[in-house]
This record gives sequence, C-alpha cells and structure tokens, in this order.
Amino acid sequence: MRSETFTLISEFIELNQLLKLVGACDTGGQGKQLVAEGLVTVNGEVELRKTCKIRAGQVVVFDDLEIRVIGPD
Repeated sequence: MRSETFTLISEFIELNQLLKLVGACDTGGQGKQLVAEGLVTVNGEVELRKTCKIRAGQVVVFDDLEIRVIGPD
C-alpha cells in the first residue's frame, strides 16, 4: 500500500474533493461515485457520505492508497 500525506489549508476538506486532489480520481463527481460504491474508508470505517468533512488526524483509504490528513503548521 502506498501512503500519502495531505496538508489541509482550512479546517476540513470534503471527501470527494480530497480524492480528486490526491489523484485517486479525475473529478469530484468520480470521487462521489467511489464513495457511493462503498470503496472508501475513513479511520477504518466505510464512509458513504460523499461530502463527509475530513479533518486533520483522519486517515482515508481507497484501493491501495492511504491518505493521512494533517493540519497546517
């Protein structure tokens, strides 16, 4: 599994947008589809809310990609 760190520039990012920004999909719409299909977990739990607010300290996994979300320094 490959791991990537994503640094927030605000309080949160919507899950579908995070997937797009890290390159897991090409568009936010595709990100919504991945979430709707139950292919994404947040902190080890399947997440079905497409625009779930992802905050610093959470870990998102899709396929073979683990995304660790951190806050701004």
